[in-house]
Amino acid sequence: MTPNREHPAARFPTVARIVATIGPASESSEMVGRLISLGVRVFRFNFSHGSFDEHGERLKTVRRVAEEMDMPIAVLGDLPGPKIRVGVVPGDGVMLEAGGDVVFSRSADVASERIEDGRRVVVFPTTYPQLIDEVDAGQRVLLNDGAVRMLSVESGPEGIAGELRCRVTVGGLITSGKGINLPETDVSAPAVGERDWEICQWAVAHGLDFLAMSFVRRADEVLDLRRRLESICSADRSVAEMHGSRIPLVAKIEKPQAVNEIEAIADASDAVMVARGDLGVEMDLAQTPVSQKRIIEACHHHGTPVIVATQMLETMIESASPTRAEASDVANAVFDGTDCVMLSGETAVGRHPDLVVETMTRIIRAAEQRIGELPTRATPPPSYAASKYRTAALAHGAWHIAMDFGAELVVCWSQHGGTARFLSQNNFRIPIVAYSSDPRFTRRMAVLGGVSPFLRDAPRSIEEWVKMVDEDLIAKGWASDGTRIVLVGGEPLGLVRSTSSVITHVVQSPGSGGV
Repeated sequence: MTPNREHPAARFPTVARIVATIGPASESSEMVGRLISLGVRVFRFNFSHGSFDEHGERLKTVRRVAEEMDMPIAVLGDLPGPKIRVGVVPGDGVMLEAGGDVVFSRSADVASERIEDGRRVVVFPTTYPQLIDEVDAGQRVLLNDGAVRMLSVESGPEGIAGELRCRVTVGGLITSGKGINLPETDVSAPAVGERDWEICQWAVAHGLDFLAMSFVRRADEVLDLRRRLESICSADRSVAEMHGSRIPLVAKIEKPQAVNEIEAIADASDAVMVARGDLGVEMDLAQTPVSQKRIIEACHHHGTPVIVATQMLETMIESASPTRAEASDVANAVFDGTDCVMLSGETAVGRHPDLVVETMTRIIRAAEQRIGELPTRATPPPSYAASKYRTAALAHGAWHIAMDFGAELVVCWSQHGGTARFLSQNNFRIPIVAYSSDPRFTRRMAVLGGVSPFLRDAPRSIEEWVKMVDEDLIAKGWASDGTRIVLVGGEPLGLVRSTSSVITHVVQSPGSGGV
């Protein structure tokens, strides 16, 4: 690359993709379009809030705006999972004092207070009555994202029947519906409850591109949900045509048990999310950054796309600028090699969602510019190398060819996203353009770092495809006459598992007469 010539990467979206949570602050057509133009490639629908009707209207907006902009934009549905919460608390809530006693009661419908031996005891109902049986004495019970802390002093069988007694170590205000975290308790609640299954069925019927599974503990939970989703898709032809065999699953890592099982979970999942909110509550806060790196490393090993999420630019829910620590947090996730970074409340309910996305894009681009200045080498995921897959070997070889040829772009035909995924996980430092004739899979490529998908009808030959690539790249401003590229594909184009060729090519505009 000569000093005076702009590298095509500067004209492409960032390598690390942005996931934005849609909500009241970002649901208008104008704002959705603005966020897409600023770099959002995945919209997250948080089913912990809002009705199906509200989510349905937002989905229509995203799909319509994306089609108008001719952009493959993915939609990720986030399942609430077995979130354990405090039940109804009257009025403005109950203030808990350090040293005080709290009882979780199986029979309570509304929070109340009673006096025992001259001491005030607060009694709470809970959405998960089994905690009374499953929490052992000495285990921590955390409320309101860990702001209020207590220790179990008597588990159900040893104390009063149907009650769990805890002693408050850090007090605070508790209102209705506050979350309860049990970091040391082996909770038996199913990973997918009745409400989650209703959401899964709605997601299938409405064509969501990904489902995020909350509070994953083991790989078999991911595999079980996958089997259940496959049974829905295979039973209904219209659904199968919409999704293929199933909806890809994103495993959210927010429990210590999942960190301990991360290798198996990364191997079983289509993508992984480092969900640092609950993870930082469930485990020692000092271990959260270490766990983030461990999770990303495991995903790299298995070639699994990874999303870093929660509180990335939290200050910007209200403020017009992030803290320096937040900017460093986003940049460090990029340096670690995350495929996506995610915004939650910043875009769902924040004061200026578009400014948040613009800021995040600037941070990512600055970090990636620094990465581009460092020595580069091919680093295929070890699991890919061990698999001996033909396409994985071609992707790794394409990296060497691109470096030797001085290519500025890699272009592939990836009907179901497999070739694009192999290329993305090979640590390419140049943009990847991926073609498919299936809109489902161009949308799903949105979580692949560095991949810009193109939806096109399959050409009849490689020669016809090369001409299409020249026209598309020049029209997009991603290449010009003389740009060197590498193409990865195979005939017939448009079929799965047909990739068999790597081609070097110099872009030329129609009628230029170039070679």
